[in-house]
Amino acid sequence: MTRPGTLRASVFLFLLTALTMAAFPAAAQTTIQGRTTEEDVQIQRQETGMLLDFREQIRELVQKISAYARSQRPNFVVIAKGSPELLKKVDDIDETKTFPARAYMRSIDGIMIDGLFYGEKTVGIPTPPEQLEKKLQLVRMAKKNRLNVMVIDYVENAEQADQSYAFNEELDLTPFAAGAMGEELNSIPKFREYPYQENPKSIVSMTDAKNFLYLGDTSGFGRQDEFSLKIHDTNYDIIAVNIMHGRTPLSRQAVETLKYKKLGSKRLVLAHVDIGSAAAYDYYWQDGWREGSPSWIAAPLRDNPDRYYVQYWRQEWQNLLFGDTNSYIYGLIYQGFDGVILTGLDVYKYFLGGDSGEGEQ
Repeated sequence: MTRPGTLRASVFLFLLTALTMAAFPAAAQTTIQGRTTEEDVQIQRQETGMLLDFREQIRELVQKISAYARSQRPNFVVIAKGSPELLKKVDDIDETKTFPARAYMRSIDGIMIDGLFYGEKTVGIPTPPEQLEKKLQLVRMAKKNRLNVMVIDYVENAEQADQSYAFNEELDLTPFAAGAMGEELNSIPKFREYPYQENPKSIVSMTDAKNFLYLGDTSGFGRQDEFSLKIHDTNYDIIAVNIMHGRTPLSRQAVETLKYKKLGSKRLVLAHVDIGSAAAYDYYWQDGWREGSPSWIAAPLRDNPDRYYVQYWRQEWQNLLFGDTNSYIYGLIYQGFDGVILTGLDVYKYFLGGDSGEGEQ
């Protein structure tokens, strides 16, 4: 399916669709999600009165979040998880030509790629060579522009974990070999007794890090104090967690405990935040909210009916994410997190008529 990457291409596609679909009954004019073509156009015209470049809109949201966060804390770390193709822009006229998205890249400290070598879609399955090469091209672009590249490979056993670490080390990437994905990414992998390239150094910036631990739901560790002490008893260089522990946000004390390795040296603690979807169990969700109410809440994700795509370019959604002392980003800065991992970037594919395939992990 053709996926236009620019405003001009989007306009052309829309005009072509309008002309060809005119000969068909209205019932046939639906997208893959079941929305009518007219509804898609209406979505795109909200606020701007014109067709939107969905890729550029998600880049701009990341840039806005980065600017706000660093206005509050200059050294705040911003990592973009998933959709590494956003690092490049497509030419308005010739879609075979691409250019670095420099403003976007300058707004982030690094990218995080899921399943670079293993587990792109299924745990333990090696990435096909053709797909791997496409990803490696983006890795090289990121490295050329001095971005840190973090990788989560989803592996089945210790042998695959060791292979993943070896592959990533060869490319000077920061790896994590996970044994599960999605909602099941909730425990410390047991493939290795110690973290890969465990070291006693204090980690003050992303460039110092040799490894990291990424966790989704942490409620299985017990109370907040139990969780923070269990993670404190490790020597990972970076800890990435959800700001919520069960139904309550991690306290400043818990975050401060996470900032120290077992050896006593400091490390970075990052919070992952989904900016492309909203869940009925998120702290900001209000009674009565559902698909279409408020109007920026779109359809539920296929594999998680309690989580909904959002029209991420809408000001109402962005106000929840950043901008004042009641916003998500301000809250995690106040709680003491060193940075944020922005997830859900694949949401733009949904609004292009596909399936993002990415949710909060």
